[in-house]
Amino acid sequence: MHTFEGAADSFHARQQRMNGAHAPAPPTEASVVARGSSFNAAMRILPRPRRKAMFEIYAFCRAVDDIADASAPRLARQQALKEWRRDIAALYNQPPAESCEKEKLRGLSSAIQTFGLRQEDFQSVIDGMEMDVVADIRAPDLATLDLYCDRVASAVGRLSARAFGMPEAEGVGLAHHLGRALQFTNILRDLDEDGAIGRLYLPREDLNAVAIVGTDPEVALASPSLPAACAPTIARAKFHFREAARVMARCPRWSVRAPRVMADVYRAILDRLEARGFAPPRPRISTPRLRVLLAILRYGIV
Repeated sequence: MHTFEGAADSFHARQQRMNGAHAPAPPTEASVVARGSSFNAAMRILPRPRRKAMFEIYAFCRAVDDIADASAPRLARQQALKEWRRDIAALYNQPPAESCEKEKLRGLSSAIQTFGLRQEDFQSVIDGMEMDVVADIRAPDLATLDLYCDRVASAVGRLSARAFGMPEAEGVGLAHHLGRALQFTNILRDLDEDGAIGRLYLPREDLNAVAIVGTDPEVALASPSLPAACAPTIARAKFHFREAARVMARCPRWSVRAPRVMADVYRAILDRLEARGFAPPRPRISTPRLRVLLAILRYGIV
């Protein structure tokens, strides 16, 4: 599961994608895609131009995410991602008036022009989604998992940091750490949902260290050693949350309001996962709505 999908916290939407639905073109108001999500709540505290840009980034991520998670044939999904590659390239290689013929691209084009969003970050997100399309990811080695996290989470963070107005170096640092913290939290939260569609994102090294061999999600998730295999991912997530907090402490408060909300909410999810444990049964941990409200009250005012 990818970071933006986790932010939406919608199991029903995921089930629709598993049943083969392709993502519709983003609606005229991109924020409609994010309704009901913790992401939506965090972004609503931004000034309107930055908020609109973030909803356009969100809509793009959800569109390519839906393609990656659909049950359509792999070749069809690869072709759909190639179309997005062409669309993104057109936004950078053609004059704005010519590159926005497709309605779904108009708002994204405006965000790119306003905040200097980089083409390579959009393409990296698509690269990450393609990793899930080419073959189901099962017990990747740590290097492959880190590359995956950089593409599906930190690349999104690099786009977001520009929309937030963060200083360049701090934005890149925050994207690196907070992106991985959120993605590791999603991996832990969604073990069973991912396993149901044949995916297992826990690192091979951590599984082998507790004598879980092979890459079969069903076998790994049923193992009594699973809690021990999850412990290193919990530790990595905590490390990246701490480093993200250090980066945000160096930034102007107004520029990190939204990521502070996301970090606060996701850290609460991680804490609940750790308290629940990973032995079956594993009740799903939902987004703590009160924590979202408190975070908005805490960080929503400059």
